[in-house]
Order: sequence, then C-alpha cells, then structure tokens
Amino acid sequence: MDLKLTQKSVLVTGASKGIGEAIARAFAAEGARVVLAARSAQDLTRVAADLNNQGAETIACPTDLTHPAEVQALVDTAIARFGSIDVLVNNAGGVVDGFPKFETLSDEDWFKTFDVNLFSMVRLTRAVLPHMRLRKWGRIINIASELALQPDGDMTHYAAAKAAILNMTKNLSKAYALDGVLINAVSPGMIATPAVEEMATETAQRLGITMTEVLTRFVTKRRPHLALRRPGQAEEVAAVVLFLASEAASYITGTNIRVDGGSVAGV
Repeated sequence: MDLKLTQKSVLVTGASKGIGEAIARAFAAEGARVVLAARSAQDLTRVAADLNNQGAETIACPTDLTHPAEVQALVDTAIARFGSIDVLVNNAGGVVDGFPKFETLSDEDWFKTFDVNLFSMVRLTRAVLPHMRLRKWGRIINIASELALQPDGDMTHYAAAKAAILNMTKNLSKAYALDGVLINAVSPGMIATPAVEEMATETAQRLGITMTEVLTRFVTKRRPHLALRRPGQAEEVAAVVLFLASEAASYITGTNIRVDGGSVAGV
C-alpha cells in the first residue's frame, strides 16, 4: 500500500531512541521529510546522520519540551526548513523517577511527570495547530500507554498523565475535525526499547537470572492478560503511527489504537 507520505513534513519528538527513533526511521523510509526532536543531542545527531546517509531528508533539533521558548523555536525551525508541518507525532515522555509507591510521591513528582508526559504535548500541539488549521490539513498522533487504560498499581502519576493524553486527544479531535486536522492516539504495551532492555539487564544481574527469565516473570506477574506472551517491537508501533498519518486513515479521528499484544483486558 502506498501511504502517500512522500515529501510530507513530519515532526517526531523523543526521536533519539526507542519508539520515537523507530517512528522517525519509518517515516523516512516512506520518503517523508523528518524533523527529529529530543533532549539528547548526541543520540539525535546519530539517528539523523544515519538517515541522511541513507538518502533521507532529516534535521536534528535538540529540544527540551518543558521549556516553552524551545518548543516555539522547534516549530519555527521545522517550518523554515521544510515549509510546513504536516504530521506531528507527540512521542516524548517517560518515567522520570522510577517506580515509587503512591504514598511516597511528592507534589513535585507529580508536576514533573505531568510536565514531561502531558504538558510537553500541550505546548507543542498548541504551537503547531494554528499552522495546520491555516493549511486545512494535518495529522497529530499522541503516544500514550496501555497504563492509561489498565493501571497496574505502580506509577500512579505516570498512568494518570497518560490517561489525560487520551482525554485531550478525544477533546481536540472534536474541536479541530472540520479544520482538516485529524488527531488520534496510540497506546503501546510492553515494547522492547533500550530503556526496557536496560531495566531487564539490571534486574537480571541483580537476581542472577537471564534477561529472558526476567521478561517471562514480568509477563506472568504483571501482564497476565498479554495474549501474545512477548514484548512488542518499536517497529510494530511505528507501523500504526504511519497508517494514522496517511490518507488511508482519512476517516479516523479521536481514536486510540492499542498496540499491546492483547494486554488490556477491556473490550
């Protein structure tokens, strides 16, 4: 299927590794022009250089999305370089303080987690929307998490921030549908990213077991509903994002697609 993404201008946050890197690479492979944003300049430059060496057209923009001035500079740079932002993938986020219990979470922990996971999307979406509305075309894909739908007892603040992303996605999809801007969410489950692999390696060393055993224990104890019984791959998430960005998904907005291997128990 031709997704007709050639020469589309795509902005991907959190693009230096993991799911964001896979999304950026997938868009580049489809002939899109990609703006890669993340805090890590070194990793970001590595990904952009690799893609450009393969013939892609990309630029690396190290950006801290918790700083409004840097967000606006990112948008200005993207438009100045490629003339438009056709697709925005709000992927930046993550667990910023480990896995604390609810009683130990301070107000600052909550503020920090919402700033990284939700408000970064708010800032960037707010900066990009006027441009998309003016052009009467745009796609915004927000990366949430299975924990937004099925919390597991830990990371209360993180799960709450991801749930807020789904609410914002639904709200904005209704507000801007007639402007030609389609807004959807993707909720990954357990994905084999560098962060997950690093955590599994540390746990394996601490317990004196293999990484495979660590993942098996995690799936058995923490993801009993995981139908496929394996971690997903970042490329499997990227494939869904590309579909939502394409004309093939022109009648889809306000939707959340779970890429979770059947982990979420609800219908």
